[in-house]
Amino acid sequence: MRNYKEHLLETESTIKQALVRLDKLASDAILFIVDKEDKLIGSLTDGDVRRGLIKGITIEDKVNDIIQENPRYIRKGEENIQKIIEYREGNFKIIPVLSQEDKVVNVINFRKLRSYLPIDAVIMAGGKGTRLRPLTENTPKPLLKVGDKPIMEHNLDRLALYGIDDFWVSVKYLGEQIENYFGNGVTRNTKIDYVWEDEPLGTIGAVSKIKNFEHDYILVTNSDILTNLDYESFFLDFIELKADLSVVTIPYQVNIPYAVLETDNGRVKSFKEKPTYTYYSNGGIYLMKRSALRFLPNDSFFNATDLMEKLINEGLKVVSYPLTGYWLDVGKHEDFERAQRDINKIKF
Repeated sequence: MRNYKEHLLETESTIKQALVRLDKLASDAILFIVDKEDKLIGSLTDGDVRRGLIKGITIEDKVNDIIQENPRYIRKGEENIQKIIEYREGNFKIIPVLSQEDKVVNVINFRKLRSYLPIDAVIMAGGKGTRLRPLTENTPKPLLKVGDKPIMEHNLDRLALYGIDDFWVSVKYLGEQIENYFGNGVTRNTKIDYVWEDEPLGTIGAVSKIKNFEHDYILVTNSDILTNLDYESFFLDFIELKADLSVVTIPYQVNIPYAVLETDNGRVKSFKEKPTYTYYSNGGIYLMKRSALRFLPNDSFFNATDLMEKLINEGLKVVSYPLTGYWLDVGKHEDFERAQRDINKIKF
């Protein structure tokens, strides 16, 4: 993946230096001109250089003379997802991301990404994976390979595809291996921090240890899920329903091979012939407002289902997002074998 800083050029650079950089960027040829603190000044393309040369500018002149001022940008934590969608659909493919201090902190390339969601993602990766022994005796389950890369890397890459670039990974069992493998995320144009569990904290308890989230929306996911979930659709549904927490649910159909009777005090009121019932199971992926985290006990064992129950009892809105795509919890040997068969068939 291209480092976003390849798109940045300091304001005192020459047009010749800009041309060398633009040539290197090839089909992604656009530069964002910044000052010494990486604050955005303007943008520059091949077209701007050509127009400058026609006017008599030389390649030894400064880029300041030909830059376009007030380029489009996305603000870090931008909650107006429709603005981002408009940029993407309006053929604005490469957009800088600015901090609140106007510093360029990332560059989004919609040729490579599908969205830029204002979300922190927490990946729960502290479990022992006992059901997958002996595979997990010396390797943590998140690092077991499905196809050509670890399960968790499929997860992280899928989230990053939707522009999520602030990650937290909860680790315990063989966590050093996970931290060594993924590092701080800089080579992926992301930021990865690690939360160490001294004792097992359940499926969401470790989130209480994180005090410096970047965004107002938090996604929590198990590390061993293989899915092609559309995270932008998930987020838009969450916003439209004005939810406090949304859980991805997996539909299961149960076919009854007999007529099912509805009775009242022994009297048959109606019946359905061989009905099919659909039930929804917890998919282990949760999206919530940051404010919902105030119900987590500090550094204590707590499951995501405990949080959902707490929110419901408090009168907050918990909703279901039925997944129509692929989902597999890689928890047992037969699941792991299925994942190996499915990985090249899944439409990501």
